[in-house]
Amino acid sequence: MASIREQFEIPAKMKTWAYGLIGAGVLAFILGLFTKEHNEFIGTIMYNSLYWMLICNASMFFICATTLAMGGWQVAFRRVPEAISKMVLIFGPIAFLVLIYIVFVDHNHHIYHWLSDEAKEDPILKGKLGFLNPVFFLVWTVLAIGLWALLGARMRKLSAEADDAALRGEEPGKSFIWRNTVTASLFIVWFALTVGSTVPWLWMMSIDAHWYSTMYSWYTFASSFVSGMSLIALFVIYLKNKGYLEYTNQEHLHDIGKFMFAFSIFWTYLWFSQYMLIWYANIPEETVYFKHRVQGPYKGIFFLNLIINFVCPILILMTRSAKRNYTLITFMAVMIIFGHWIDFYQMIMGSIRKDDAALSWFDFGIAAFFIGMIILFTGKALASRPLVPKYHPFLKESIIHHT
Repeated sequence: MASIREQFEIPAKMKTWAYGLIGAGVLAFILGLFTKEHNEFIGTIMYNSLYWMLICNASMFFICATTLAMGGWQVAFRRVPEAISKMVLIFGPIAFLVLIYIVFVDHNHHIYHWLSDEAKEDPILKGKLGFLNPVFFLVWTVLAIGLWALLGARMRKLSAEADDAALRGEEPGKSFIWRNTVTASLFIVWFALTVGSTVPWLWMMSIDAHWYSTMYSWYTFASSFVSGMSLIALFVIYLKNKGYLEYTNQEHLHDIGKFMFAFSIFWTYLWFSQYMLIWYANIPEETVYFKHRVQGPYKGIFFLNLIINFVCPILILMTRSAKRNYTLITFMAVMIIFGHWIDFYQMIMGSIRKDDAALSWFDFGIAAFFIGMIILFTGKALASRPLVPKYHPFLKESIIHHT
């Protein structure tokens, strides 16, 4: 164990890229203040902050889900999703401030029309006032982001015990696994009540307050989770190429690739099911969501989204060898993250600016800021503790993992 490289050191080039991307993002933000219209400016920051927060939070979901499944295979690279999940502590407050500004400060109500005075006379929106009101929005947003951060921090704190020799032995090991299981259970339940239910309704679907879809939250979850797994894959491959994570091999990469492939197909199932049922019924209050996305200005982005997030994964990631190829997994991870980024773009901006769809330098600039932040602070989190939890009870299972 002593011969492996346990401590990550952030390369100067990694910091340079991170600071460069953050700087480009800050510059884009400043220029956007003066050159972009209000809706585009706020909407772009909104969909970026939500997307990058949710995919980082998906890393903790992955840890908790595999913990409950007694899946020891991920222990060899567990510190990677732990480090990524720490970004919720940064992106959570950013997303919170953006959302609270829209609800409580931006009195023009260009984003959430259910806040306007006209909405009080709308019979459909009046029936949703128990759910669509500022107090409920504030309380649920605070609880959602707050408990993600709190329970995630608890899981990371428990994981740190696996660096201590005191964890050796049967009883300490059982206690460790039990406490991990309890905390993971709490996170999974809260994750289901938020990402799998109310949060996408409140933050995103309520932009089109008259329209609703029972599959919207699952669709959002699938999009963020497959992107989260792709982000994990990128950091694992980067560390492997730098000579770290000696116990992580093609077997582990294969399973990460299976998650990327499987949830790309699951996302497509939800994409098709949501679209097909609404198209088949052809009810005006339902088709209004897809009208300008399929036949209007968002048509190109809407179907490019399908090509990147379904056609590419099913053609490239289906074979066993592809899921074990570092180059292919890296390529597909970048493609999937980009594909679901433009999916969030059309989900949110397609409801804010229905008559215009054009990804601009501002969209990519704001995205660059969040990417730079992920590179910098995930790197710092990786360097803050050993990359291998060498006293974890399931480490041996992870080392001999075979698929």
